[in-house]
Amino acid sequence: MKTKLMSAIGGFFMLLTFSCQGPETLPFVADFTGTYTAFYADSLECGPGFMRVIVDCTGNNELLGTFTTHIDFCSDEEGFYPGKRMEAYMLAENGDTLFVSCAGQVLPGKLDDHPDFVVSYWRDPFEILGGSGKFKGATGSGNTDDYNSNQDQNSHHSWKGSITLLKQKS
Repeated sequence: MKTKLMSAIGGFFMLLTFSCQGPETLPFVADFTGTYTAFYADSLECGPGFMRVIVDCTGNNELLGTFTTHIDFCSDEEGFYPGKRMEAYMLAENGDTLFVSCAGQVLPGKLDDHPDFVVSYWRDPFEILGGSGKFKGATGSGNTDDYNSNQDQNSHHSWKGSITLLKQKS
């Protein structure tokens, strides 16, 4: 009887400990390379003075594994890209999706810490907006460190920040 009672109490405390675990915040580091797949001048989606740009990327991240990214955004002639005119997501190898957004400006030239081949760059905040699978309800933020190069036609991205994942029900 005493053994059963002790076992039941131990199980109750394990259940209580497991059920009280909250969201988990982890570092988020994603490096990816993009291919500019489309440019549309004065598109209806973006409005006057903006062009629509579509970039498809591949990369790697500890939580996503090898992933693809799709970024569809609007930019004006000065390189400003408002976040409200962006659709962006990262698709993990298992099919889980992470929705992201960022806004800022692509600037000509390079900074002192960039390699000589950088021709334009953007270092702007990004936000994690949830997703599907293990990313359902995820939040987070960080900063981009992105550039275009004179060595290729790709965009190069390095995003660092944090992600908070909700505890998934078993």
